[in-house]
Amino acid sequence: MDVIMPQLGETVSEGTVTVWCKKVGDAVKADETLFEVSTDKVDTEIPAPADGVLAEILVQEGETVNVGAKLAVIDDGGASEAGESTEADAGSDSAPVAAQPKPSSPPTSPDMAGSMAGVLSPVVSRLIAEHGFDAADITGTGRDGRITRRDVMAHLASSGTPPASGGAGAAEEGTTLVPFSRINRLTGEHMVRSKATSPHVLQAIEADFSAIDEVREAHREDWTGAEGFALTYLPFIARATCLAIADFPNVNARVAEDGLAVFSHVHLGIAVDIDLAELVVPVIRDAEAKSVADLARAINDLAVRARERTLTPDEMAGGTYTISNSGAFGTLITAPIINQPQVAILSTDGVCKRPVVVEDEGGDTITIRPIGILAQSFDHRAMGGAYSAAFLGRLKQIVETYGWAAELR
Repeated sequence: MDVIMPQLGETVSEGTVTVWCKKVGDAVKADETLFEVSTDKVDTEIPAPADGVLAEILVQEGETVNVGAKLAVIDDGGASEAGESTEADAGSDSAPVAAQPKPSSPPTSPDMAGSMAGVLSPVVSRLIAEHGFDAADITGTGRDGRITRRDVMAHLASSGTPPASGGAGAAEEGTTLVPFSRINRLTGEHMVRSKATSPHVLQAIEADFSAIDEVREAHREDWTGAEGFALTYLPFIARATCLAIADFPNVNARVAEDGLAVFSHVHLGIAVDIDLAELVVPVIRDAEAKSVADLARAINDLAVRARERTLTPDEMAGGTYTISNSGAFGTLITAPIINQPQVAILSTDGVCKRPVVVEDEGGDTITIRPIGILAQSFDHRAMGGAYSAAFLGRLKQIVETYGWAAELR
């Protein structure tokens, strides 16, 4: 059975093999860790796809290859048979020689890790060089003391070192060059492709968050005490979005060759910033079946692990609709770029108290309400302005009138 480089996220096309946890001739079991892969998005362990014997390693530690590349071969005919065959062939001058991996590094201390080039992935080596660090000063928490990207970033934070500057093409005098990380370059390329692919249109609508505020205030202390994190507007908006998609399913789709491929489930992408410098979009599967409480827990879990860079590749792929949330920063309105191959994306911005006109039986009155703007960018190939506007109108209605209290029971 061939072992291939897995898909590492929608915007990632390659990965670096950092560690082989088995050597040629070793027995492997399905789902035990076979090797580790590093990108600027994730450092993750990849399990063996089947029981057998690792017969061949084709990509060595430190090599970067494209998604789908053949990395190794597992003989799944049985560990004992393969072991007997290996022993028999060892004494034969005519036996073929299997490709061998580079000698595996022995367990190392953190002080030794930095001096061994084979222990450092290209991503880690670049980060260390960019910031002028000595690898021997960085404590490695990876396998056998290997230095990971998180170790370098933790060392950067503790040392108070400013971002690296200078180098080829450095800016003119009086400026500081802040290098683009690999994730920033990939995200930028993905966004450029999106703008070139989809005719973007932006529509926005105001919504009164009073009904949600009442529920958040009533459950604030109990929720925070029980869950350990605050109950924000975002899970309510995520729930409202899923409910609105049920009535306007075409926003949860992709453009196919002969039409619009509409998804039957909502795999909701949630944009997460990392240190205000990078962006990833982990995905909540089957979000339409989750309550506000479920969504709040899922969003918090994904956000925490995104910033720790412990998300798995599968958790960052397969989204069908995305929410970008800038509300924590008090923004008024954002025109988000569609996350291809999706056809729409929602931006949620700051909710703040404003004077508004309220109509009732006694006439018009002015009162103070928490108001936020919900803005959707959509692909005009997939839908017209009326359809998108109707979706936003339904979203507003749900935000303002839904029975939110039942979602937290």
